[in-house]
Amino acid sequence: MPNLLSAIFRSNLTPNYWSQGTWTILRVVVGLFMIHNGIDKLSDVESFAEAYVEVIGLPFPIFFSYVAGYTELIAAPLVALGLFTRPAALLNFFTMAIADYHHVLVAGFSIPYLELATIYAAAFLFFAVNGGGIFSLDTFIGSWINNQIAAREAEKEEASDCFPVEINREVN
Repeated sequence: MPNLLSAIFRSNLTPNYWSQGTWTILRVVVGLFMIHNGIDKLSDVESFAEAYVEVIGLPFPIFFSYVAGYTELIAAPLVALGLFTRPAALLNFFTMAIADYHHVLVAGFSIPYLELATIYAAAFLFFAVNGGGIFSLDTFIGSWINNQIAAREAEKEEASDCFPVEINREVN
């Protein structure tokens, strides 16, 4: 019984394929579902600027509407792919944090208004902190870069072993 209780309450702290697989599913789902928010913003920029950006008092509402829309349209698929995951997730986190701020200004701490933006913000914060996981393009590219660096260092080491060490002779 103590082992069962321990297993129930113990967090999975080791990166294994099951946890990394679910991490990947979350990354892909959150990234793909966020894309429509960017499309919605860009489909009627003036209305979004008036209803959301002006309400929170940001200057240049049209400009910031385009920034928010393109951030969600470009950074969200990057999160889904696991490419530049941390910066892309951080940008999406900021858009969702601003959305939460807007919802608090308009409706107070009303769960129905805050719910979706807060869940998105929390998910993007998770990926901004932790990266895309082992099943991401970031990990693939990072591993490739590390292998290239290791191969170059090995070549340098091998080349230095082939040349005899010069003997310093003093000339009298």
